[in-house]
Amino acid sequence: MKKFFFKIKGRQYDVEIKQFEEGVAQVDVNGTVYDVEIEGPKKPTSKTPTLVRQRVDNKPSDAKIKTTGGVAGSIKAPLPGSIIKINVAVGDTVSAGDTVMVMEAMKMENNIQAETAGTVKALKVNVGDTVMQDDVLIELG
Repeated sequence: MKKFFFKIKGRQYDVEIKQFEEGVAQVDVNGTVYDVEIEGPKKPTSKTPTLVRQRVDNKPSDAKIKTTGGVAGSIKAPLPGSIIKINVAVGDTVSAGDTVMVMEAMKMENNIQAETAGTVKALKVNVGDTVMQDDVLIELG
C-alpha cells in the first residue's frame, strides 16, 4: 500500500503498510511484520472552530470620553480610530476648517477639522485614546 522512511535517533526505518482492515494494519518495519491496532480519536473532533475571546484591558485615559450629547459646537469622531495628535489646547480659538487633531483609522491618518469657529472649552480625549464613531472629541464654545 504505502511506504515510509523514518530516521529516529540516527537509525533508519523502512516502514510499509501492507494491509489495513477493520482498525488493524499489517505493517512491515525493516522486514519484520507487525499487526498494529489503530484506535480512533478518543474525543470527537469538532469541524466548527470554537471562538475564544481573550479579555482586553483597554482602559480609557483620565479624560472621560463622552459618547452622547455634547454642546452644539462639539467635534465628534467621524469613524472609529486612535488619537495620534492634538493640535489645540483649552482656550485656543479655532476657525472653521482648522485641523484640530489627527486620528488613525484603518491604517490611515485622518485630519479632524473644526466645522465651525469657536473657542476650545474642553478636550475629551488624549493622545493614544481609542474612540468610536460619534464620540465627542472637543467641545467648542
